[in-house]
Order: sequence, then structure tokens, then C-alpha cells
Amino acid sequence: MAQAAAVAKPPAPPRRRRASATPRRLPYLLIGPAVLLMLGFIAYPVISVFYYSLQEYNPTKPWRNGFAGFDNFVKIFTDDPMFYDTLVFSAKWVFVEVGLQLLFGLALALIVNQTFVGRGIGRAMVFSPWAVSGVLTSAIWVLLYNSQTGISRYLADMGIGTYGTSWLSDTSTVFSAAVVADLWRGVPFFAILILADLQSVSKDLYEAAEVDGASRVKQFWHITLPHLKDAIILSTLLRAVWEFNNVDLLYTLTGGGPAGVTTTLPLYIANTSVDAHDFGYASALTTVAFVILLFCSIVYLRLSKFGGENK
Repeated sequence: MAQAAAVAKPPAPPRRRRASATPRRLPYLLIGPAVLLMLGFIAYPVISVFYYSLQEYNPTKPWRNGFAGFDNFVKIFTDDPMFYDTLVFSAKWVFVEVGLQLLFGLALALIVNQTFVGRGIGRAMVFSPWAVSGVLTSAIWVLLYNSQTGISRYLADMGIGTYGTSWLSDTSTVFSAAVVADLWRGVPFFAILILADLQSVSKDLYEAAEVDGASRVKQFWHITLPHLKDAIILSTLLRAVWEFNNVDLLYTLTGGGPAGVTTTLPLYIANTSVDAHDFGYASALTTVAFVILLFCSIVYLRLSKFGGENK
């Protein structure tokens, strides 16, 4: 009887193995080195700038170094007219550059999106300036603007203008000359992003619009532009931040001159830190510039309704 009861007893359920925690931790382990590098190369410099903005730090005058509190910020807003001049010029520079780059970039993207003979070569020529560094771009345009061997010399040979004209040393022409130089390199950025987004527009929409009798202008306004909305918003925001922080091209072309009329806020910060060695005040200027960019970016994204549905 006892033996029969023992045989009839159901077997014990198999013991469940504990799930290994390694697969769940593996993604974090893989991204760990990248996170550490970002903290080292991004977070630490940003924190250092905030720290030095509260300091009086000049290696050439160590006896004056020490905690300054908010004195640097008070000086920026109450006793530094150069700050407001450079901020106004920075806003003008960003507005003109980004607006013109968007306009010409959109036009080029629409052109190279069409089917024509040699389209691949045309696209390569349009996009190639973006591969050139800012310093090399500046060097190219410095040679083009040279009063002895540049464009002005050839124009003078044709009876246009006078010999010895230097567009980069004249306050009435230096801004336009710098704008043209930066347009040459900045327009391909918009053309690349907009062209990539144009590739995803369904041709059925244009065919349906043609059947309904819509003109090319109406197709562009009601089909193309709404589809490009997010790409335009993102590209203009990125380019505005880059143009605001543009130092290499203006520094090489004009050095902020003549008479400081082409000095942007980042260029003023670079001169304050590198030339004057006033790293504490330069850090405070950098902090103010960071706050201005952050505020303007948030407002721009909110007003443009980035990522929202197109109506």
C-alpha cells in the first residue's frame, strides 16, 4: 500500500533557474564608455566655464585671482558697451546668414531634385563646399578679395571700380563680403538636408494635384513646404547656433575689423580669453551667450511647433 501511494505521488515541479542579470545590464555596459567620454569632453568643460565665470582669473595677474561672485556678470550688463555691440552684430549676422542660406539652399535642393543629364555631377558640385573647413574657406576668400590679385583687380581691368580696392578693409563692404564667403560654405548644408527630405515626398501627391489642376506654385506651397516643415525648422536652428558661434571664418577674414564692426560675441569672447588672458570674464560672457542661445532655441521650437502635425 505504502509503495503504491509513493508511486502515485505526482513529481515535484522543476526548479526555475534564476534569470541572469547580465543580458539586462549588457546595453548599459556597452554605452558606458561613450557616456564617460561625453562626461569628460562635454560636461567637465561646461562645469568649468560656470565655475570660472564666478572667478577673477587672469594668469598674467595672479595676485588678483580669486572668487569674484557675480561681479563679472554685473560688469557685462552695466559697464561693457562692447557686449551689446557684439550681441547686436551677432543677431544681424545670424539672421542674414541663416535666411539667405535657407533661401538658396532650398532653391538648389529643388533644382538638383529634378531629373536631368549630369545630375550626379551637379549634386557633387553643389555639396562639395560643405566638405571644406572653415579656415580653408577663409583662406580661399582672402585670396579672392585680395586687392592686388583678387576679384577687384579683374573688375578694375574691366572698368568696374578702382584699383587697390579692398572689400575687407572698408566698413561699407566688409559685411557683404563676409556674408558671401560664408554663404558659399553654408548653402550646401541646407541643400543636403532639404534634398534628403524631398526624396521622401510621394509622387502620387503631385500627380493628384496635377489632375486637380494645381499649378507648380500651389503644389510647392501646399505639398512641398508642409512636408519640409520639420527639416527646415531643425536645419535653421542648428545653423543659427553654428553661425552664432562662428569664429574661424570671421577671425581669418577680418579679425573682427575694421574698427570692430564684424566682431561677434563669440569672437569677442575669444579675444578676451586668448589675447587679454581674462579667462574669468570670458567665462562669464560664455555663460551669458549659452543662456541666450538656450532661451532663443526653446522659444523658437515652441513657436514653430516642431514635430507637430501640419495643418
